Amino acid sequence: MHDTARTANLLGATALAVTDLSLGDATRAAGVSASGAAALVVLSASPGLSVTELGRRVGLSQSAAARMVDSMEANRLVRRRPGIGRAVTVEPTQAGRRSARRLLDAREGPLTEAVSALDEQDQEALAGLLAKLLARLYDEVGDNELMCRLCDRPSCTTGSATCPVGEAERLQRH
Repeated sequence: MHDTARTANLLGATALAVTDLSLGDATRAAGVSASGAAALVVLSASPGLSVTELGRRVGLSQSAAARMVDSMEANRLVRRRPGIGRAVTVEPTQAGRRSARRLLDAREGPLTEAVSALDEQDQEALAGLLAKLLARLYDEVGDNELMCRLCDRPSCTTGSATCPVGEAERLQRH
């Protein structure tokens, strides 16, 4: 009989270690907090979001998002622009886009190194299992933007690749 609790514990330890390794290097590379890192990646993919929407996508309240944007604006990583009516949008500066790219590159290193411990067949099996887990987690989180806030989106959408979170969202909508 399989020990589900042990497998869940191994997953938790792996997730935490991978997060620590990938976020530590990434936030140092970009010179921002974890939320700021996610905001730069989100804004690089979707410039012109409101502060409120940006906060939603990175898991922050509107007031916390406003403080984060203030800090990133002071560091010249983002700028606010007038939107429709009283709305204000946020977009990355050139320095912000460069920081987002450095961040994703730094994040990729530890992740690629971890996966390279597996042979090609195991990597394929892991990719399939992770896709299943992500689709299941989408059922609970219900927000693809929040789940993919630090994703290097082209790696999941280039060629024949399909983003499992985006697919789960499409299936849930129908």
